[in-house]
Amino acid sequence: MFNKICLILLLGINLIAITAYAECHKADLAVQVLGSGGPIADDSRASSGYLIWSKNKSIALIDVGGGVFHRFGEAKAKIVDLQLIGITHFHTDHVADFPALLKSGFFINRKESLLVSGPAGGSRFPGLLEFMDALFNPKSGAFRYLSGYLSGKGGLFKAELLEIDNKSEQPTSVLKQEGLKVSSVGVNHWAIPTVGYLVEIGGRRIAFSGDQNGDNPAFLKLIQDADILFMAHAVPEKADPVAGRLHARPSVIGKLAKETNVKRLVLSHFMKRSLDTLDENIKIIKASYSGSVELAEDLKCFNLD
Repeated sequence: MFNKICLILLLGINLIAITAYAECHKADLAVQVLGSGGPIADDSRASSGYLIWSKNKSIALIDVGGGVFHRFGEAKAKIVDLQLIGITHFHTDHVADFPALLKSGFFINRKESLLVSGPAGGSRFPGLLEFMDALFNPKSGAFRYLSGYLSGKGGLFKAELLEIDNKSEQPTSVLKQEGLKVSSVGVNHWAIPTVGYLVEIGGRRIAFSGDQNGDNPAFLKLIQDADILFMAHAVPEKADPVAGRLHARPSVIGKLAKETNVKRLVLSHFMKRSLDTLDENIKIIKASYSGSVELAEDLKCFNLD
């Protein structure tokens, strides 16, 4: 009986993956959620990760939290197609699977470099350059055997690093080429240097909040009139003061979505404390925001055609 139940669950998970795969691969433009959870392993969700699909290619990945490596494979994504890995900040639930994903690049025939962006350091947190050095420095890095990702040697493609000033009120141009533009600006995640992203492609504007408490006007200006915003929803309205400094409460999310006039709001980066009061939280958000409110799930595909 136990084996039959396990088989049914496994078939159900595979069906979800296959369905999401088909939806994203058929779309000219889509965002697939690879991880909709947070830092606690209590809800069967991977941590933060969002994959942008364009004409059947996985072109950009925002965050690589725990479990995203596995979801990346389930999504049938290819590291050879990636043009950008954008990191919002260096909490483990946003970067833990980053070295594992890069390592997978050893087994594919990628020659060109891969752009990796992330915030500068501050407080107790490294910036992107320090983070990469801690991982791949040829003499002292935790994964020094993969130091070729810093140099482009040893059969590994080079990671081109762009460190973003998260304290600047002006957006940083992360990537700009024909038909694709990526910009980033700092957001307030209390003492943790953090950035949000705006991806402009195919006439669409796709925004990623990162973890933030919602009080940075520069981010609101950047994402004005976005077609879709993936917003971290990690705390309920009655969150304690510390949690409220780190994450936007539902009332703040609603006001942010209204003020920026985003067309679709996708709640993600859930934790048990926000899931337990989800219905109430959504009502609070909708009290301010009249647009579409959708919920992220691992592997769910959001079509932007």
